[in-house]
Amino acid sequence: MLKKGMKGIAVTVTASALLLSGCGLFQSDQASEEIDPPQDITYVKEEKNQDQMDKMEDKKEDKEDKTTGDHKAAENSDTVMRELYLIDKNGYVTAQTLPLPKKEGTAKQSLEYLVEGGPVSNILPNGFRAVLPADTAVNVDIKEDGTAIADFSNEFKNYKAEDEQKIVQAITWTLTQFNSIDKVKIRMNGHDLKEMPVNGTPLSEELSRKDGINIETAGVTDITATEPVTVYYLAESDEGEYYVPVTKRTSGTESDPVTAAIKELTEGPSLKSGLLSDFQGNVKLESKPKIEDGHVTLDFNEAIYGSADGEKKVISDEVLNSIVLTLTELPDIKSVSVTVNGKAELVNEEGEKLSKPVTRPSRVNTGSF
Repeated sequence: MLKKGMKGIAVTVTASALLLSGCGLFQSDQASEEIDPPQDITYVKEEKNQDQMDKMEDKKEDKEDKTTGDHKAAENSDTVMRELYLIDKNGYVTAQTLPLPKKEGTAKQSLEYLVEGGPVSNILPNGFRAVLPADTAVNVDIKEDGTAIADFSNEFKNYKAEDEQKIVQAITWTLTQFNSIDKVKIRMNGHDLKEMPVNGTPLSEELSRKDGINIETAGVTDITATEPVTVYYLAESDEGEYYVPVTKRTSGTESDPVTAAIKELTEGPSLKSGLLSDFQGNVKLESKPKIEDGHVTLDFNEAIYGSADGEKKVISDEVLNSIVLTLTELPDIKSVSVTVNGKAELVNEEGEKLSKPVTRPSRVNTGSF
């Protein structure tokens, strides 16, 4: 397992509304009037994110003589942040939250920004690439039952076989960022696809996040004796760290999915993955997670602090963020609190006391430009 160097002090153990409103880990999202509104909270450090956006714009101005429509929209603040599931330099499908022009048909627009050579080219982060073949036309029809029918033109089949599952995952996870969409059906030229056109990957009629992403089955001999769990590890780019979801198979011997997910997080990614973890090797739960009304409380040992700074009762942002992102992928978990040896006397990296649960951010990787 790869371990990331600890930054000295890390984050808290109980999540907080302070994080949501003022101390910079999260940022509110004002998209309540959109047709396909996502969730409520954005996951970034505001000042750092703004600096990175400014740098990104400077770089683009150096490369281009003219201002594109997307640039004009950004200058007029006529944009909305969307999660686009792209392929990173390590071949993982992962979200990058990027500014798209405000318009109706936001689900369709998000898929159009997955097309190689399309409008995403102007805002594509370094080290990432679009997933859909060039010139692919897109249409999206959202049904009342929460199913999004994504219909693609004939160009959709012009992809490499090794990208096939990644394309399915990127389409599914990009569309299901919207509250109005739970399931996805893929069509080409108006016809339902039962399998993908190049390598024949079977397609169910109801694709969802339950099908997983960046699926890892190494070491699994009997898949029927396991359960899937999606955990969030770290990766690094020239612009900074970002979170990568990986679906692993866990032994059915674990008593509950929360415990299984924490076990995978603390064990960390495989050595060959190129991914990182901020968890120390001896981190463990001291008791069974307590779940009530969508809220889970986790009680860890002191190793969750991860360094000699444990006396300050602080754990890293990366550890807390990975926990929250991972557990809120579970259908019954909406918020997370963390205690150490039954106590919640905790502060964040800025020394501010934390007292309230952390909810899932509506946007992931907003600062990775």
